[in-house]
Amino acid sequence: MTGEFSNYDAIGLGELVQRGEASPAELLDATIGNIEKINPTINAVVHKMYEQAHKTAKEWSVVKKKDPSESPIFCGVPFLLKDLLSEYKGAPFSEGCKAVDGYISEVDSELVRRQKAGGLNIVGKTNASEFGGLPLMDCELFGPTRNPWNLHLTPGGSSGGSAAAVAAGIVPMAHGNDGGGSVRIPASCCGLFGLKPTRARNPLGPYFGDMAGGLISEHALTRSVRDSAALLDTTAGPGIGDPYYAPAKKRAYLEETKKEAGKLKIGFLSSAPEGWGKVRQIHPDCLSAVYDAAQLCEELGHHVEEVAPNQLSNPNIQQYYNVIWSSLMGHFIGYWERILGRKINEDEVEAFNWEDYQAGFDITGADYLITLEEVQRYSRKIAHWYNDGGYDLLLTPTLRIPPSEFGTFDSTATEPRKILDIATSFNPFTRIQNLTGQPAMSVPLFWNKNNVPIGVQFAGRFGDEATLFRLAAQLEQARPWAHRKPPAHCSIV
Repeated sequence: MTGEFSNYDAIGLGELVQRGEASPAELLDATIGNIEKINPTINAVVHKMYEQAHKTAKEWSVVKKKDPSESPIFCGVPFLLKDLLSEYKGAPFSEGCKAVDGYISEVDSELVRRQKAGGLNIVGKTNASEFGGLPLMDCELFGPTRNPWNLHLTPGGSSGGSAAAVAAGIVPMAHGNDGGGSVRIPASCCGLFGLKPTRARNPLGPYFGDMAGGLISEHALTRSVRDSAALLDTTAGPGIGDPYYAPAKKRAYLEETKKEAGKLKIGFLSSAPEGWGKVRQIHPDCLSAVYDAAQLCEELGHHVEEVAPNQLSNPNIQQYYNVIWSSLMGHFIGYWERILGRKINEDEVEAFNWEDYQAGFDITGADYLITLEEVQRYSRKIAHWYNDGGYDLLLTPTLRIPPSEFGTFDSTATEPRKILDIATSFNPFTRIQNLTGQPAMSVPLFWNKNNVPIGVQFAGRFGDEATLFRLAAQLEQARPWAHRKPPAHCSIV
């Protein structure tokens, strides 16, 4: 049975444990074997937490034997934690930065506490771009993570380590966070399901209540839709003292995946609206993926129509995002200077992030607050588009271009921000939902002629993950993807 564990999703593995067909220790041993087998090829796992994981596996075995009814849905299921934002007490924590490398977390983040309570056994930490600053995985601290579908291509970022690990079969799902597409981008590049929940759906405590005006959301990358739904059921909800929280759900998200999607009104874009990115034209592969998804949705009984980009445009939206992100980079460095009790030097931060940090010194408090107000006005415009037009969802490419080769976005010593400027053309469609707070998902429905996955994005109304999960489950049933395995997979290599 051990060799077949990679064929199960997380709920499936939990069911094996519940039925006594596998133990938490057996699942852990298989996962460790997967890491040792495939990680040297893809460099997804950067911190191994085997000792802690063995203790946790024994603890869940005791719970299972003592009272099976008390076993949670993910009892003993192996899981990986992205090495950014969320902390695990006693484990190394670097956020992809040389200055932070060597720090040991003093607490569990609230999200991690809930993941543990849900039965997940955290086996290690995954590679992430420094402070989540890039949609790529060309990392200086731990080296690049490679895409299991093609080792010459990026797996996307900043949750690229988690995405590569799931795609390669190491674990069925892994933690990710999203400040501009960092769950959805690698989901698209690696052929996975990736959901960014509504703003404040998952907690950021105990250290944070809000990050960058609500830009940052926590969740995961999964192979199955039901895993994403069940995990969100496990972790969602306000923490004590949170400044605000997402609208309450009507029922469990896992239950939503079992309900009919109904007839939805879906608008789709074939080019990026003005202001969403410096380059608005979409690569033919990504455009084909959108038309293919639109046709599939029509075949499933939904009403699909193309949307004029000017309905959603704002020429200044990229500027607003840049102001918030530069401010966030200043927050990262200032935060760690307080925690470490020393100044962080330029040679301890990747050049493009340092340049972004420096740019933040030209941003005043008034600039930042005015920017948030402008973003809120734009968010109302988007909300009116949904409400006034009767739209349930907006369909777009997840990315403007397919996964790029390593080195495509390299900076130079004289132009360290070049990588940021060019990378913004990679993902013009994903940053918008971070600004507006809407939930959005990347769904793996299309592979190009080179057998590289090309995801499509569906963005829903604020607070309405339910519609996304119902449609995602319908799409998954109509065109399954979990059986597709990349060349670099633990069951193949």
